[in-house]
Amino acid sequence: MEILLSPPLAFLLYIPLVLIIERLGKVLAGPENPSPIKESAYGSGEEAPVTAAAPGYRPFFLIAFFFAILHLGMLVLGTGEFSAAILPFLLGLILAMIALLLG
Repeated sequence: MEILLSPPLAFLLYIPLVLIIERLGKVLAGPENPSPIKESAYGSGEEAPVTAAAPGYRPFFLIAFFFAILHLGMLVLGTGEFSAAILPFLLGLILAMIALLLG
């Protein structure tokens, strides 16, 4: 049973499963009826804003780097053994978090 959990075999099994579920979803959804009302933006009866919601990608990348460093760092720390050898890595992780939080 553990062979099913190996990544290559799981990938080969999950892709057809996902395609079957996707095709079943298309059948259940019914025919498509496009209309201008369905394609228009709805903002509770107000006009849709014409300006960009965010000034750029910088805020997104800061948050993405924060979570990437946090999660990968904790993954590395969690898979190792607790000893004095991880202290420099933990200190570097803390300094990276502080640098990202301060911008």
